[in-house]
Amino acid sequence: MQTKSSRKSGFTLVEIMIVVAIIGLLAAIAIPNFVRARQTSQANACINNLRLIDGAKQQWALENKKASTDTPLDTDLQVYLGRGNNGQLPACPAQSLVNQAGFDASYVIGDVQTPPTCQIAPAGTPPHVLP
Repeated sequence: MQTKSSRKSGFTLVEIMIVVAIIGLLAAIAIPNFVRARQTSQANACINNLRLIDGAKQQWALENKKASTDTPLDTDLQVYLGRGNNGQLPACPAQSLVNQAGFDASYVIGDVQTPPTCQIAPAGTPPHVLP
């Protein structure tokens, strides 16, 4: 007489726990890198916005024969930041982490000779400034 043993295939609890531990370890390594990459890209986008604002200030001063001590308004720069009068003033990409206040809360334009600055600096990151 033959004895039939019914052997079901599957994973043991130890094997499943090892796989979960490996996935957790990989996530612990990857998530901080993703956060750091996001902060770096936001800082680079903000610096690019500062360059655009500075270029718009310079162009505004040249076209309107302004002195280096004159300060343009937000509406004066809109023409130079888009297509015609419909140009939109940029906002810091990191602003969504802090508040939704708008252009005035994120950038200080200043006079023509002073580079614009960003008011938003998320905790643990360097300030966004023009090089």
